[in-house]
Amino acid sequence: MYPEVHLFIDGEWTKGARGRSLIVLNPATGEPVDKVAHADQTDLDHALEAAAKGFATWRKISAFERSKVMRKAADLLRARAETIAPYLTQEQGKPLAEARGEVLAAADVIDWFAEEAKRTYGRVIPARGEGIYQLVVKEPVGPVAAFTPWNFPINQVVRKLSAALAAGCSIIVKAPEETPASPAELIRCFADAGVPAGVMNLVYGIPSEISEYLIPYPIIRKMSFTGSTAVGKQLAAIAGAHMKRVTMELGGHAPAIVFDDADIETASRLLAAAKFRNAGQVCVSPHALPDPGKRL
Repeated sequence: MYPEVHLFIDGEWTKGARGRSLIVLNPATGEPVDKVAHADQTDLDHALEAAAKGFATWRKISAFERSKVMRKAADLLRARAETIAPYLTQEQGKPLAEARGEVLAAADVIDWFAEEAKRTYGRVIPARGEGIYQLVVKEPVGPVAAFTPWNFPINQVVRKLSAALAAGCSIIVKAPEETPASPAELIRCFADAGVPAGVMNLVYGIPSEISEYLIPYPIIRKMSFTGSTAVGKQLAAIAGAHMKRVTMELGGHAPAIVFDDADIETASRLLAAAKFRNAGQVCVSPHALPDPGKRL
């Protein structure tokens, strides 16, 4: 059964201050499957306060200990894959095999970042004078606001979430309202693994309202976004106006060039499979380029 999805703020699952909700539709049938909680400004203020508190706690935990918690989250995600994958199929529409693959691949991503947490090395800069030592020490930047799309609900959240946690940052994730249950279950795995309250916060709502409120807020020190180029330009402008660090992964199809000496049958088979993967909703889905010497 598909679950009703709540916000996750300061270590608690909540329907939100005003109890508002949005309908989640099954894209295969167009029928409602359940509801997702809708955050308002009160909830966002609560999440911001929690993220500030969580950062103060999490940044003091050693990289080695953070890594252990993250590895436990990865193990929980693998153990729950058969429960989470059907949620992902119901809300996003991808085949169950692809949904299962996304869940299991996400566990591998967590493991990778868990190891990187232990390798946040600094460096020594050669000094220009005797008795001078110049060291670079990397510190977590602070609370992060992350915005993710619906085509890979777990894949996109897990990379931003794992990177933030590995570095010692707290995070507020604005996951997609169209596909809310699977990222909520991802967050649940981290919470059950022992990530302290406030370090992770999950909200849903009107994307523009949430981004326009969170990004300028002084508590937020960095913004990460995956989505369309048009929206990315808008969010980058907001972040730039407030001198916030930004990481962007913006949309677009990937060119596929087949040369004269290629195995056409093999190339066609591989490109067709890549083009129709996830119903074509992949930023690297191949886009065939015409021969520049020929007219269409």
